[in-house]
Amino acid sequence: MENQQHAPVLSVKDWMIIILLLAIPLVNIVMLFVWAFSKGENPSKSNYAKASLIWALIGLGLYFIFFVLFFGAMMSNMNQ
Repeated sequence: MENQQHAPVLSVKDWMIIILLLAIPLVNIVMLFVWAFSKGENPSKSNYAKASLIWALIGLGLYFIFFVLFFGAMMSNMNQ
């Protein structure tokens, strides 16, 4: 039989603290990296942090693409 370790379930209090920390600018980014890549972190919190970072990268990529397209269109109109 496989040796499986079960992580403790995060309580409502734990999630309230997590949400509070994620509401603070700059602290949220640092904490997401800490939770995502720390070895001893609760797997549920770690997976949430990894998913949040992935969504942030997707959003940043889309923002960059739309900015470049918009800026290119504006420059194209100015040159005409």
